[in-house]
Formats: sequence, C-alpha cells, structure tokens
Amino acid sequence: MQYKDYYKTLGVSKNASQDEIKKAYRKLALKYHPDKNPGDKKAEERFKEIAEAFEVLKDPEKRKKYDQLGADWKKYEHAGAGAEGGFDWSQFAGGRGGRRRSYRYEGDPGDIFSEMGGGFSDFFQAFFGDMGGTGRTGAGRDSRDFFRQPASKGQDLKADMEISLYEAYHGTSRILNVDREKLRVQIKPGAYTGQELRIRGKGGKGMGGGQSGDIYIKLKVIPDRQYSIDGHNLIKEQPVDLYTAVLGGRVQTDTMAGKVNITIPEGTQTGNKLRLKGKGMPLYGKSGLYGDLFIRLKVLVPGNLSEEEKQLFRKLRDMNK
Repeated sequence: MQYKDYYKTLGVSKNASQDEIKKAYRKLALKYHPDKNPGDKKAEERFKEIAEAFEVLKDPEKRKKYDQLGADWKKYEHAGAGAEGGFDWSQFAGGRGGRRRSYRYEGDPGDIFSEMGGGFSDFFQAFFGDMGGTGRTGAGRDSRDFFRQPASKGQDLKADMEISLYEAYHGTSRILNVDREKLRVQIKPGAYTGQELRIRGKGGKGMGGGQSGDIYIKLKVIPDRQYSIDGHNLIKEQPVDLYTAVLGGRVQTDTMAGKVNITIPEGTQTGNKLRLKGKGMPLYGKSGLYGDLFIRLKVLVPGNLSEEEKQLFRKLRDMNK
C-alpha cells in the first residue's frame, strides 16, 4: 500500500495553517469538480484525492495522527507493508483495529463519499477507518459539505428594449427568448425612457443551490414625428391657416387618445400655445392620472396667390398704415 502525501496533494507545506489548507482545497475542488469536467475520469480521480486529503488535514486530530504516521511510514513499510505483525499501526486506525476496507466508487460524481464510505482510498481506510459508515466527520457534519461549491446567486442579465410612443402611452407587451424559455414582458401605460423593468429569477442559474439572477430591461421610447415629451407632458405642433389665425375658428387635431376639436383665438401668432389638460402621458402605475398636451400653433402663410388675392392683401396693408 502506497503512502499518500496529502500536503503535496493540496499543494501546501506541512506547516500550513488551517485557513491555508481550506483555501487550497476550495480552489482545487472547484477546478476538478465533476460538474465542471463531465466525463473526465482523470479529473474525477483527482477530485477524490483532493477531498480525501482535505478530510484528513482539516481535522486537527486526524492531521496529528497523519503527521506521526508520515514520520514512521518507513518503519511500517519494513515491518511487512500491511501485515498484522511487526509494526503496531493500530493507533492510526481510528478505533477500527487497522482492518482495511476497500469500496469501489460508483455513485454520483458530486457525492464521492457514499453511505458506506466509498470514495476513500485503501490508505485512508487502513489508518482512519470508514467514518463509522455514516459519511460524517467527527463533528457530525456531512463530509460532502466540505467540497460543495458555496451557494451564490446567478448572474443578472441586462437588455435594452425600444418601444414606440403609442406603446408607451397605451401599454404593450413583448416576448423574450431566454435559454429557450419564452417570457412575456408586460409594459404598463406611462412607460418612459430610462425606466428599468425587473424579471425576478429568470437570469443566470445560481451555483451551489443559490437562487437564480434577475433580468433587467431598460426601456427607450422611440422619438415620434408628431410629439415630443417633456416629463409627463406632450408637445405637438399644429398648423393653422392664415385666415383662421386672423379671424379665429375651430380646427381638429390628433391626440394620443383620439381626435379633438380646439378653438383658435383671433389674432393667433406662430408659437402661441394651447393647453389640453389631461391629454398628455399617463403616470406610470397611477391609474387615471395624466400629464397635459400643449399645442404649439404655427400660422401658415398662403402661397401662389392670384392677382385678385394680392390686391386684397395690398388693400389690407394700406388700411393699416
């Protein structure tokens, strides 16, 4: 039976502290874990060796026995390399009288210690027993806990999404494909540029039993040809013919909620604004609350005048001198 140098297995010195041993173990265990090396038998064997070394060196009592065994190994080897006579090695056998057991590992690669102690080498079984057949350490803790990956939350995923002003006003929905799963994203009325939506638990998968990450979707409202946005208010330019601007009248205009008639005062100038209360953007998440719509008037000067029309305008000009 070959002596196993557990310090060498973990890549630490014989004077290493418990923290150094634990740190070295975790680094190697993560590297060679079967879940990260599917089908790789060499990695699986290496993983079992690392776990076995840590099982001994993490326990001060076992480590003390192991260090003593290391110093006396040659004596034991010369005494018969495992024979019952000669060197008295029962002191290392963990109360099992030195009887050696061998178990073939056939379980889940993520569970290298089976209920009967499978996964430990003959060397370990000969000198430390089979853990009482329970798969637990002297402290009563499941030995698998020492090489499980620490629980950590999965990665959050981020995405940008563009919607039209009409969709932002009325609300809409989108279908996202995430890891072959279709997710419907509901967008309420009043959505705005820069708003971030959160879908819980649909991001990257957690590690070691940790919860999955989230998906964050940042919205952008596409600029509209008719309307500009100012907070919860909308601004729209409305052309008005010269005669209506001078004499006053009624014109029809579009709003996000449908067509309405507006009154144009006499003597309207380009740039004058009309306020339509409650015709702006809905306030997100606040039913029945809306901003305002401001109509900015633009007076249209007629072109291609007939000679008769020109004469009339000249007459108006002369009357106002």
